[in-house]
Amino acid sequence: MSEAEGRASPERQVQMLTDHNDLDCIKKRITILGSTGSIGRQALNVAQTLGCSVMALAAHSNSELMEQQIRQYKPSLAVMFDKKAADDLRVRVGDLSVKIMSGMDGLCEAAAAQTDLVLNSVVGMVGLRPTITAMEAGHHVALANKESLVAGGEVVMKTAARCGVDILPVDSEHSAIFQCIQGAPPNRAIKRLILTASGGPFFGKTAEELRTTTPREALNHPNWSMGAKITIDSATMMNKGLELIEAHWLFYISPENIDIVIHRESIVHSLVEYQDNSVIAQLGVPDMRIPIQYAITWPLRVKSEVKQLNLIEHSLSFYPPDYKTFVCMDACKTAIKRGGLSPAAVNAANEVAVALFLDEKIGFTDIGRLVIESLEYDIPVANGSLEQISQTDTLVREKTLYSAKKTKR
Repeated sequence: MSEAEGRASPERQVQMLTDHNDLDCIKKRITILGSTGSIGRQALNVAQTLGCSVMALAAHSNSELMEQQIRQYKPSLAVMFDKKAADDLRVRVGDLSVKIMSGMDGLCEAAAAQTDLVLNSVVGMVGLRPTITAMEAGHHVALANKESLVAGGEVVMKTAARCGVDILPVDSEHSAIFQCIQGAPPNRAIKRLILTASGGPFFGKTAEELRTTTPREALNHPNWSMGAKITIDSATMMNKGLELIEAHWLFYISPENIDIVIHRESIVHSLVEYQDNSVIAQLGVPDMRIPIQYAITWPLRVKSEVKQLNLIEHSLSFYPPDYKTFVCMDACKTAIKRGGLSPAAVNAANEVAVALFLDEKIGFTDIGRLVIESLEYDIPVANGSLEQISQTDTLVREKTLYSAKKTKR
């Protein structure tokens, strides 16, 4: 029998690539930072379906859920960022041979632990250092932590290039763009990126109508189930501004060539326009397991448990964004055009403002005001270091808190 006769037929090769039971190459060792959050929980579900081994888990303070995850997925290392939660977890899993750590040191140790892929779904600026640590340990990073690229885009991308590792986007919009450019020509020929936005719960509202908005109302997202901070970012449209900055770094596209369009149904997750004016879009039901799984299995595609899209059941609509009401988008665009530490500044102001709003200490529209104010702060000229990013973050948080105290509810 000849070598050609001995090889699998094209049909059999296709079958082998569509049946995940035959795909030993996707049974990766995976570490999940932010495992008790919405993305982290779904990532564990996907990892289990794919037959991946969980090497390490990290979360903020939910020791009860972390205990359940340890007993089910059996990582060798578990981290609670909050020290009291870590102490509680040690008692809870005292009968198991799992190492428990806390704080940033623990988070970074989890990021550097032996693995094939680190999925970083930590919320906030705290995720930046673990992203860098994971890459310096030689690990590919599935990135759901926007702030890593928003605050430290230049240092993150340079570190990835220096260490020869891939950054695989997990946000649905950036995953969509990533998928759309897989078939791009050698010169890429990308003309424009189009980020879609659901518009959140307040589509069509004016700034005056939003002044008395409560946290409960803002947390009522029409399409997606997400954590509190990300849901508020969606309500203010800050998330789309952050995603614009993120897209600039991930795909090396000028901010002027990244547009935002409101798409209420959340079926088209983003689009890429090429130089010939053809537009390629990625569609699917609004389910984060799609981009999570693609980040794990890339460059392969395998079966998933996600519901199949039926276009007959949906109508697709598109609207221009309201920059006058949702001012955070323009603030982010201004920040990335200025460059330097401006993106870190707007991110820090937003994190503080969202926390204050959730505690009912400021109003909904104060979030945008505080983000815009951060662009006027006197911040140093960037030198590209993590230390300077961290210092700017601390400075802006202090200034934002001071400004917020003067706010009358």
